[in-house]
Amino acid sequence: MSLRTKIALGLLVFLPLSMAAEALAWGEGAVFLTSMLAIIPLAIWLSTATEELSITLGPSIGALLNAVFGNATELIIALVALRAGLVEIVKASITGTLMANLLLALGLSMLAGGIGRREQTFQPVVARVNGSAMTLAVLAILLPSLAALGDGGAGGDAVIGSARESFSVFVAWILLLVYGLTLLFSLRTHRTLYEVAEVDLEGELHGGDAHSPPLLPWMAVLIGATAGIAYASELFVGVVEHVTEGVGLSPLFTGVVLLPLLGGAAEYLTAVTMARKNKMDLSVSVALGSTLLVALLVVPILVLVGPLLGHPLDLSFEIYELVAVVTAVVVSNLVTLDGRSDWLEGVLLLAAYLILAAGFFFQSAPIG
Repeated sequence: MSLRTKIALGLLVFLPLSMAAEALAWGEGAVFLTSMLAIIPLAIWLSTATEELSITLGPSIGALLNAVFGNATELIIALVALRAGLVEIVKASITGTLMANLLLALGLSMLAGGIGRREQTFQPVVARVNGSAMTLAVLAILLPSLAALGDGGAGGDAVIGSARESFSVFVAWILLLVYGLTLLFSLRTHRTLYEVAEVDLEGELHGGDAHSPPLLPWMAVLIGATAGIAYASELFVGVVEHVTEGVGLSPLFTGVVLLPLLGGAAEYLTAVTMARKNKMDLSVSVALGSTLLVALLVVPILVLVGPLLGHPLDLSFEIYELVAVVTAVVVSNLVTLDGRSDWLEGVLLLAAYLILAAGFFFQSAPIG
């Protein structure tokens, strides 16, 4: 039994505890803590089920399954929060997810994998392909913010807000189109670039034993984990504002730091585990691929679904958020450019993440 499986099994106890905390009125603090801890193992089981089913169903259907469920935890939490009207927290979580994937996940992987080794290597071509698409997608997300900064206050607030929403919707459709083309690129026209990583991942998941995982049990795990995440997210979102404000945390810090750590726990654990096994190709692919999926799929869905939930979401971010995301993109691209990594590079990435996160913490003024 792998470490990830042991963690996922052990933490599952918090799901019934969160139900009891809500039903028996143990208080908002108890609901907040238990529901937060319940999301982590459910996210791990959802990720594991997706990986197992991808192997059983083959590369084409498996890729589509990963497209839907690869970042389902982040999407479910964000949709629940958006439906509850926590628009600013959802927008902050976009910034935080990009930051965490590029700095925290990569940093932890390079640090964990580099300990006891002089350096590690990975295929620069995979990092370059993912990095290029990721950079363009992230910059596209930030463009509405630059337009908002340049409006100079001209026109009424309603007119400006409508223009931002329209621009954001346009960007969302373009990003979805680009995502469809990246699937075509990885599945058809340039499939050989990804075949080695897929074979390695399958071998790591099953200890080198080739077998086809059973379909129905893993389908049940997938459905159960998705439903569990939706339920735990409802509990979490229902109390997150009151609890975080009570301990002095702003909505900005909550969205940037807390939500991404919950939603990305499974990806971070996978990336670190692969790095420790000296599989940096897989580790880098997980971190960059997750970022790409968030930028090209999760963000557009949130923008397009927002009006249907009664809470439109535009891609207009604060200056510090822009600086943080651009910093994460530039630093991660520089680190992965040469196809080599060591523990010091991991430390530098983690230091960058901690400094940026501390900056959000000390911004006490509300966002918006």
